[in-house]
Amino acid sequence: MAILVRRLLKVALFIGLFLISVRYIPLSDKWTASEARAWLRASDLLGVDDPDNLYFVVWLTIELIVAVLAYMAIMRLWRYYRTKT
Repeated sequence: MAILVRRLLKVALFIGLFLISVRYIPLSDKWTASEARAWLRASDLLGVDDPDNLYFVVWLTIELIVAVLAYMAIMRLWRYYRTKT
């Protein structure tokens, strides 16, 4: 039972970190002309019909990377703390 609770807490921690990263790394709706051209070229190169869809996937990937890095740092700090005491 304790293992299940620990796993659920870890999942909750990761989801919380992901939601925090979504809140503080904003998704921008407005692009400059050069940014719009760059996203249009990238979406054409990758075969994506809408540059907004590509932008959203890239933004979501960045959010996940930030959440994973924060989760790994917290787990390592917690492990370090537990070995010290």
